[in-house]
Amino acid sequence: MSQPYDDEKSADKAPSPAQSDEQAYLEASINEKSLIRKLDRKLLPAVTILYLLSFLDRSNVGNARIEGLTEDLHMTGNQYLTSLTIYFVGYVIFEVPSNVVLKRTSPKIWLPTLTLAWGIVATLMGVTQNFGGFLAVRFFLGITEGGLFPGVVFFLSMWYKRRERAVRVAFFFSAASVAGAFGGILAYGISFMKGVGGYNGWRWIFILEGLLTVVVSAASYYFITDYPRHANFLSEHERRFIHARLEADCDASQVEGFDWGQVNAALRDPKCWLYSLGFHTLSLPLYTLSLFLPTIIKGLGYTAAQAQLLTIPPYALAACITLLLAYLSERLPSRAPLVLAAATVSSVGYIVLLSAPAPGASYAGTILAAAGIYPSVAIVLAWPANNVAGQTKRATANAMQISIGNLGAVLGTQLYRAHDGPRFFVGHGFALGYMLANMVVVSVLWLVLTRENRRRDNREGGAAEGKGEGGEEWAGDDDPRWRFRT
Repeated sequence: MSQPYDDEKSADKAPSPAQSDEQAYLEASINEKSLIRKLDRKLLPAVTILYLLSFLDRSNVGNARIEGLTEDLHMTGNQYLTSLTIYFVGYVIFEVPSNVVLKRTSPKIWLPTLTLAWGIVATLMGVTQNFGGFLAVRFFLGITEGGLFPGVVFFLSMWYKRRERAVRVAFFFSAASVAGAFGGILAYGISFMKGVGGYNGWRWIFILEGLLTVVVSAASYYFITDYPRHANFLSEHERRFIHARLEADCDASQVEGFDWGQVNAALRDPKCWLYSLGFHTLSLPLYTLSLFLPTIIKGLGYTAAQAQLLTIPPYALAACITLLLAYLSERLPSRAPLVLAAATVSSVGYIVLLSAPAPGASYAGTILAAAGIYPSVAIVLAWPANNVAGQTKRATANAMQISIGNLGAVLGTQLYRAHDGPRFFVGHGFALGYMLANMVVVSVLWLVLTRENRRRDNREGGAAEGKGEGGEEWAGDDDPRWRFRT
């Protein structure tokens, strides 16, 4: 396994006296821990709010379903499932192009613009009058939301050292489970607006939550910041200090234009495909749980209102465990063993759902499933941000991971058919199979990364990550000084 990065030095090019003096001055004048806390306060709440709204606007359809959505739009057969699938078609199509646009523009402009676009589309779901209209709106919701997650992961990779990224990505991703809990509370309250303006409660769920996103998106043009070299909340000394601390650790401080060669490098790298498969095998359980949890719980014999409230505990526990395991992954530092442990917990949850017909036991199964899925996803999604070097290659790898990963969600949306309830053997069985497949993929990735690190250690005569101040720039993750986080 790779070692912590701060204490590792290479014997490559030594710093010049002027560079040494400047670095010594920066280190003496700036408290690094205080600066990192400043970055966390400025960056993390901003992007976490956007992702919370994104996940809320995509998953509230599950809350709307048990409030009369399918009956009012006269959906028959598997039309509801088709409306879920079409979202992910748009989502997958736009992820790589969106990160290309982000690389060519800036996060301060692109991320708020995406948020505004999907907020408008999400609001329109509340006024659709038929299945065709709802299908069209869901497709465009997928297109407009598709760029946020890979964009934010890339954005954070330009601010933090590699060993610092996993816990930040996990904090950001924990908004998904918070959105599930928050969505249950909101849906419960908004459902009492049934009849206001002649609209059923499910329409108000879409309208009010979509309008909330529009309002926040307008404000986000002011609270989403740019990359470090253009961030106006930093002093010049702070900006130079961030540049210096990133320079020895990764390529984030390098000025790189968009490079199609790096796009091709990502597509040809087997490790990028393994990162993608790692998320693919998690996306089916992730999205089937978030989209169908209210339906699953209602099928256990609870009322719609009770089901809305009972979605809160699984998500709340998942959020806490996500942050805990992300913290542990930074402290150890290790990724694969924690993912394997969490996937095991989730698999046990699905085994309970498949084998225990009692409502209490089945509900406990949903809690175990959520407690394992969300932490696994957070750690897996942070992996390419830690391990892929070359800014365009990393942006492409992040987008590949989400695009290929969400193909699992496309399949998953067709598995929880109405006539399979309330036990949903097909859906739960597929989810269990995917969790077991994830354990295989993560084990293979762990082996590949460990072997590559060992090969480079043997060639270099020992672990030598870190170019040192004034050293040569990183030559991507093929650089012999680069070590992969396992």
